[in-house]
Amino acid sequence: MNTLTSAFTSALAVPASGDARRGVGELLREWRQRRRMSQLMLATEAEISTRHLSFVESGRATPSREMVMHLAERLDVPLRERNALLVAAGYAPLYRERALDDPQLAAAREAVELVLRAHAPYPALAVDRHWNIVAANDALAPLIGDASPALLAAPVNALRLSLHPDGIAPRILNWHAWRAHLLARLQRQIDVSADPTLAALHDELAAYPAPPHAGHAAVEPVQHPIAIPLRVQTALGELAFYSTTTVFGTPVDITLAELAIEAFFPADSRTVHALQTQRD
Repeated sequence: MNTLTSAFTSALAVPASGDARRGVGELLREWRQRRRMSQLMLATEAEISTRHLSFVESGRATPSREMVMHLAERLDVPLRERNALLVAAGYAPLYRERALDDPQLAAAREAVELVLRAHAPYPALAVDRHWNIVAANDALAPLIGDASPALLAAPVNALRLSLHPDGIAPRILNWHAWRAHLLARLQRQIDVSADPTLAALHDELAAYPAPPHAGHAAVEPVQHPIAIPLRVQTALGELAFYSTTTVFGTPVDITLAELAIEAFFPADSRTVHALQTQRD
């Protein structure tokens, strides 16, 4: 998994048929409510009248293409869903979705590979919007090497691999804290994107049983005041990592907008020594 795959399909992003049959006003109202904004708040942000916004949401007025994009920007609607808004309003989609091996994404692909390579000897991986791994550096191998082959068959889902009983869950020493962290993070993504696939993944992960060593979900002492680390037992001994997320700035391609790099940094000197020694 040390190179980018062509797991993404090269296709123009269009909304699901259900969204295509719904009016743009209804969709905009749902996004406004999802963002917990009143009509007055959104109208003020967008510098339009509340009356006009009310007419758009009720279907009494058809917004221009520019107005759809203007409201979507104020509502921080993901690019994929902005296409759905445009189609619902009768306009062509604006944002393209390409495969990662598309020649037009060569520079972005090289940037991802550079970040992954440069992060060694510490683990780093690139994931899509559903947490499927599309690339990783070689340092990830010690963490996932004894996972079930079924979980390592493409597409490999990073969250499923982490919390599944046949994944690395039996070796996560702070399983309850790490599980709570991942589920909370996933829920925030669901709240922002309203993605049904992520919602189904959340339900699946939440149903996984605790590994035998985990015990009850007692409150663990705060030993790392910066962030919750991943503490995992490996062939190199106990390793501890903080994770960071890197995304592309101002993307106009759906694939890039939904791509994230998860980089793991050592949380203690023992982890630094173990991984540096292995590299040497």
